Amino acid sequence: MKVTRFVDPAGSIRTGEWTDDGIAFGGRSYDHDEVDVLPPVEPSKIVCIGRNYAPHADERNADIPDRPLLFLKPPNALSGHGDTVTLPSDRGRIEYEAEVGVVIGEQCRNVQPEDAADVIAGYTCVNDLSNREDQRQEQNWVRGKAFDNAAPMGPVMATPDEVPEHPEVTLHHDGEVKQNATTADLIFPIPDLIAEITTLMTLEPGDVIATGTPAGVGPLSDGDVVEVEVEGVGTLRTHVRFD
Repeated sequence: MKVTRFVDPAGSIRTGEWTDDGIAFGGRSYDHDEVDVLPPVEPSKIVCIGRNYAPHADERNADIPDRPLLFLKPPNALSGHGDTVTLPSDRGRIEYEAEVGVVIGEQCRNVQPEDAADVIAGYTCVNDLSNREDQRQEQNWVRGKAFDNAAPMGPVMATPDEVPEHPEVTLHHDGEVKQNATTADLIFPIPDLIAEITTLMTLEPGDVIATGTPAGVGPLSDGDVVEVEVEGVGTLRTHVRFD
């Protein structure tokens, strides 16, 4: 099943099933373009992983970490499928980063890798928008990673039965493929990420782990269209505007 949240024509927030024909809710189907699609979950936090693909570490001229490199994005960073995100024009280079998002299904702590599948509700597409100039100047990456609209997500949460073991993630920038990899290429696989994170903090239902981005990141410009596709999930489309 592919689940999404949306605003119906009456202005009510609904949770429905995304199908090829539309979004099913309450005995009727809404056209995908008829409604305002929201992020599929409401996370209390987005836990992001840095440098989890070796070629991306290489393009950043950075070492491969010896343990998962963790940082957080807060709920204000969320934006939905089809949204036009407004980015700060005075912050230098802002880049796209396609990622597979893991959605947590239950409150959990100290999860062992072999039990990680039990706490996964599904998967989604994430674009980890990154302000490189500020990211280089600070260690906690708040300015670089946590600004408004810095985590486009969606369009759905696909349950695990919809998604292959190692889904492919692809990013199109104005129609041109810029990033492509599968989660088989992750330095730290998803079960190990869940285990590491839950030694430190409790994950809540709806929390999302953004598992890292492949090589090929690049700058955004006003008017760009970015599409992040995760195999088995679908395609997240984001329009870019600089303020």
